[in-house]
Amino acid sequence: MKQYQYNDIEAMQELVSEEFGAWSDEFEITQELINQFADLTGDHNWIHVDVERSKQEGPFGTTIAHGFMTLVMMPRMKGTPTFEITGYNAIVNYGSNKLRFTGPVPAGSRLHMRSRVKEVTESPKGTIVTQEQHIHIVGQDERPVLIYELIIIYM
Repeated sequence: MKQYQYNDIEAMQELVSEEFGAWSDEFEITQELINQFADLTGDHNWIHVDVERSKQEGPFGTTIAHGFMTLVMMPRMKGTPTFEITGYNAIVNYGSNKLRFTGPVPAGSRLHMRSRVKEVTESPKGTIVTQEQHIHIVGQDERPVLIYELIIIYM
């Protein structure tokens, strides 16, 4: 695996790509997880937690995961790293440029993710790496259900 020193901006430009990497591990969104997320956040909207009502009245014929639940499950969909950034003292999640929930995630769906490095820039705070990440329902890989641009600072 190729290593990059976090403050070698020129070398890290090799990471920037229009192409997405390989698919991550798959992760199943169960009704139990949806219910736990609803309890944690206090969002008990029936479209997420009422299985019978969702079957009869819902637009998707079943319950669906909360959009933010799908987002926070990203760490569960680990892929095989293709590079390593070294030499930093801390990594900080700086936020995001873009977040779109582009489709429903029905209970029982298996998800996987792929990503790409979109940009590497230098700032007074450290090296900023922007990653574009797409989550898809397995078997429906032509269109993501979530698009996210994560900004990380290596210091």
